[in-house]
Amino acid sequence: MKNLLGVWLTLAASAAFLTGCNPSTDTPTSKGSSSSDTPNTSAKRPNPPKDGPAFGETIKIGLVASLNGELKPWGDDSKLGAELAADEINKAGGINGKKIELLVEDSNSKPEQGKTATDRLISKGVVGIVGEVASGITAQIADSAFQAGVPVVAIGATRTDLTDIGSNIFRVCYTDDFQGPVMAKFGFEELGLRRVAVLTDKRQPYSEGLSKSYIETFKKLGGTIISEEFYNSGDQQFNAQLTNIKGQNPDGLFLSGYFTEVGLIARQARDVGLKVKLLGGDGWDSQELVSGGGEGILGGYFCNHYNDNEDRQEVKDFLTKWKAKYNGKLPGTTMGALGYDSVALVADAVKRAASPDAKGLMAAIDSTENFLGVSGTITLKGHAGNPPKRALVVEVTSSGVVFRKAYEHFE
Repeated sequence: MKNLLGVWLTLAASAAFLTGCNPSTDTPTSKGSSSSDTPNTSAKRPNPPKDGPAFGETIKIGLVASLNGELKPWGDDSKLGAELAADEINKAGGINGKKIELLVEDSNSKPEQGKTATDRLISKGVVGIVGEVASGITAQIADSAFQAGVPVVAIGATRTDLTDIGSNIFRVCYTDDFQGPVMAKFGFEELGLRRVAVLTDKRQPYSEGLSKSYIETFKKLGGTIISEEFYNSGDQQFNAQLTNIKGQNPDGLFLSGYFTEVGLIARQARDVGLKVKLLGGDGWDSQELVSGGGEGILGGYFCNHYNDNEDRQEVKDFLTKWKAKYNGKLPGTTMGALGYDSVALVADAVKRAASPDAKGLMAAIDSTENFLGVSGTITLKGHAGNPPKRALVVEVTSSGVVFRKAYEHFE
């Protein structure tokens, strides 16, 4: 499918400190751990208290990913993408004569295990860390890395305030204060929605923050939020909420949670006769969405970072390399592309680092401009760790997820 022209949109400033992808009920909603040396995130991007390690005989880059647990589909693709980038660089001779050594640790989809994984990587002398997808896990990674003076590049963590933890925290993805308004604008302008209900996961700060940004923008556009209903991660029955929503005759339903519940909600919505357009965020992104939602999820739209069908050379080249390495298969989720971009961006910064150590790497990452990633052009310079990324709206169809519209970030 031909890449559609980006639509320039000017977004009103969203409420500060929206929460982002956050994986489990025990995930802290604060920006870090409860230890006394946790960085003060009320200040804008404080500098780490010490310098990180120097480069060794190899460039040690750590990866924290959910290789087990409920977020395994994202973790698996993050790892495959990161390994593809590292292998490609090493086969080309490495960086300044040094090979990348990718060290991988499992967060098991849990924040506290993400912190433990990070501490292990730091003890092994990594000069940079990539990961995670869930913001709750990434916040724990960031806290440990801050104390050690090691830069972190988040793969898919979208919580808006995450990079305030320290000047060593960056990401290659957009933030929740962009994707919520994108979906509100798409629903209002492209689908003609005027009366929308919202279903929010109360145990997921990601879901709460995304719902908030969606609601604020949809109202500003002139739409009506007829109700907001709630559930908790792990719930299996949603009939009561869906029946209440149906009685108010909406023309759309925004589901801000993860694929783990969204599929069931979509299936049960059709069972109670609620046949409206379904919309959501990047938390929908998994092949398990369709297996869980069946026909109920078909025709739904969600915001994402990347799509295999984009007509960009970077995407075509990436898919050729991916299929060659992984037996002809395509990435299962967008985290394959973002994992690849994270390692490739760190490697690019290693080449440009003024000093062969974590401090020099951190400065080089922060000065990144117009990096041509698979997921789009990434500029970090002057953006406090948050690249002004484009966002895609995709549709769930019986033949797969299909690219529908691109929205360019406009500042």
